[in-house]
Amino acid sequence: MRKLFEYNWLVREEWFDWCEEIPEAELLKERIGGQRSILRTLVHVIDVEHAWIRGLMGDPEQHYDYEVYRSLADARRLSSEAAAEVRPFVEQWTDELENERMHIFAYGDVMRHAIAHEIHHIGQLSVWARELGRKPVTANLIMRGPR
Repeated sequence: MRKLFEYNWLVREEWFDWCEEIPEAELLKERIGGQRSILRTLVHVIDVEHAWIRGLMGDPEQHYDYEVYRSLADARRLSSEAAAEVRPFVEQWTDELENERMHIFAYGDVMRHAIAHEIHHIGQLSVWARELGRKPVTANLIMRGPR
């Protein structure tokens, strides 16, 4: 689990870097599919990951008002703050937690859902990048980041 969360966090940071080269109007522009904008999609994946993992940690579900995060700097700060809160849980994951329950959901299923959810939306960002005539961030898992 940990490796895939680290992958998602690394790819997310690379998307933030990619966005630095894009005019803010393009990041906010309404698009077809996904969460309807590049910036909103980034905030959405942070929000969903944070909400699910908080639930596993026994904390109340918390969602963010997307209208508050209207700049790349705001989204990047949110990502950093949310990751700082959930990272210890992810890093301490053990196989013994796999079948613990949150309501009707197994913890392992929630973790895999959070991972897959972000990967799905990163694919949407890649489509939009190509529509802008830009090369998207690579989705490759191997040959990236620290080993």
